[in-house]
Amino acid sequence: QVQLVESGGGLVQAGGSLRLSCAASGSIFSINAMGWYRQAPGKQRELVAAITSGGTTNYADSVKGRFTISRDNAKNTVYLQMNSLKSEDTAVYYCYWNGEIIRSGGHYLHDYWGQGTQVTVSS
Repeated sequence: QVQLVESGGGLVQAGGSLRLSCAASGSIFSINAMGWYRQAPGKQRELVAAITSGGTTNYADSVKGRFTISRDNAKNTVYLQMNSLKSEDTAVYYCYWNGEIIRSGGHYLHDYWGQGTQVTVSS
């Protein structure tokens, strides 16, 4: 099992900034990638940004140039720095984890999701 603890969401005015954090803990053998997805009311969950163990990043076009994803491998933590926030960034943001967990003497590929943190941008 892997536990993901998210923090940093909240209410901010348009043009402002927020920083999300997601710390992973548990029976971790290795991490392939971590990232953030978001889901706005009435919309499908979408990828915001992801980062691999090697440091390769991927961003949604809508956040390029405004959001930056980073990770601290020693702490198994991923961060999302969100600048120049817009009202359309309002959503529940979910941390995503992909890697191998230790179980029954072996290690197995698995996905985990955080509980979600609300980001609200007022215009």
